[in-house]
Amino acid sequence: MNVTIEWTYKSPKGMETVFHSEEMDASQAILIAEDLERTGRAKSIKFIDRFDSSWTVKEMKGYLKGIETEPHNITVYFDGGFDLTTRAAGLGCVIYYDQNGTSFRLRRNVAISELISNNEAEYAALHFGLQELELLNVHDLSVRFIGDSRVVINHLSEEWPVVENNLFSWADRIEAKMKELGIRPEYELVSRKKNAEADRLATQALNGIEVSATIERAKE
Repeated sequence: MNVTIEWTYKSPKGMETVFHSEEMDASQAILIAEDLERTGRAKSIKFIDRFDSSWTVKEMKGYLKGIETEPHNITVYFDGGFDLTTRAAGLGCVIYYDQNGTSFRLRRNVAISELISNNEAEYAALHFGLQELELLNVHDLSVRFIGDSRVVINHLSEEWPVVENNLFSWADRIEAKMKELGIRPEYELVSRKKNAEADRLATQALNGIEVSATIERAKE
């Protein structure tokens, strides 16, 4: 979870002004807020998340303590591949998350049929990622979804309207699942190069290579 810090500074002569930090991880923001409190010149410290919700220091500490044993700080990369000749599709997702003080990377892929386009495969890949989050028991969290499909990202972030019936159906299913899990999505469009891991998983699924692995990883 990323937040900005907003605090009021009070000088020894009683003058006040408001400062805003750059966006940072919530756990880092807590450490900085505690340091500000020790100066004795900062008051009304609060955190603002990407949905413009406001948190006090006490509320943020409680939130971070509550999610410590559950998957959090979650980023999902997704990609779908489609073979027009065979109408086969390969779906890939890579999920990065923290749990119990450890960072993990989960990789999954699956081959499916009966789709009609690459755009539909991209939607199906995002939905596949959501299903994996459900298996991880992810709920009531902000989650970043990163993909190289301009159609999917712009549709779901409401930059573009969804006009194709089959894509509208996928968008509806995705939004319903988000609501069911209490997930607050943040969408990011990247180049295919930056989505290479999910793209490779989708291609492997099309080639009949199944991947299902979770590993610990060093924190950045």
